[in-house]
Amino acid sequence: MQISLFITCFNDTLFPETGRAMVQLLERLGHTVTFPMEQTCCGQMHYNTGYQEETIPLVRKFVDVFEGAEAIVAPSASCVGMVKEFYPKVADRADDKVLAGKVDKMIPRVFELSQFLVEELGVEDVGAYYPHRVTYHPTCHSLRMLDVGDAPVRLLRNVRGLELIELPDSEQCCGFGGTFAVKNAETSTAMLGDKMCNIKSTGAEVCTAADNSCLMHIGGGLQRQSSGVETVHLAEILASTE
Repeated sequence: MQISLFITCFNDTLFPETGRAMVQLLERLGHTVTFPMEQTCCGQMHYNTGYQEETIPLVRKFVDVFEGAEAIVAPSASCVGMVKEFYPKVADRADDKVLAGKVDKMIPRVFELSQFLVEELGVEDVGAYYPHRVTYHPTCHSLRMLDVGDAPVRLLRNVRGLELIELPDSEQCCGFGGTFAVKNAETSTAMLGDKMCNIKSTGAEVCTAADNSCLMHIGGGLQRQSSGVETVHLAEILASTE
């Protein structure tokens, strides 16, 4: 299959190693990965902050860039959720039936990585090796918007050498929420504190998730506490073979 990598601006700017891991993983599974250079922000930040008119050109750009792709896969449940849940609303706001039609045709071909592997390709063992104690944080968008279910856990259970430790109160939000962490810093910090306590209680060496945005928030807190717990994106674990 030919797969178009939707890297997302967050990963492209701050976590390029996640994109490289995704390419390595998908190519190892026998697929061809392309990276459309014209891609830009999906518009989630604008839309969620109330700048919905300003989101329209970004949706048009996304459609123009990825319209011919066989499959569009991203290492971000948050950004994929934006495309699947809110692009039809943006197209309606633009009052553009052509755009709405293109969005509707494209949405079934847009996937978060773990869902793509498990539900679209039917793969649960990707041949990974990662000899560490790992706990998994299911991010809010992966849970409540995309309904990825246990796809990430099924993948992690098949990683050789990996000891998967259940995270207490795993479905509790980490407190990031994009601009929420800036606008409601005290509440965000309190939520992060609870999440960090639960992570540390597992004795895990690594906390993983399907969104680097949440991992950045969690990782920053854990680092400030000198906890010794690292945060690693799911794609990087699945790409690891030694």
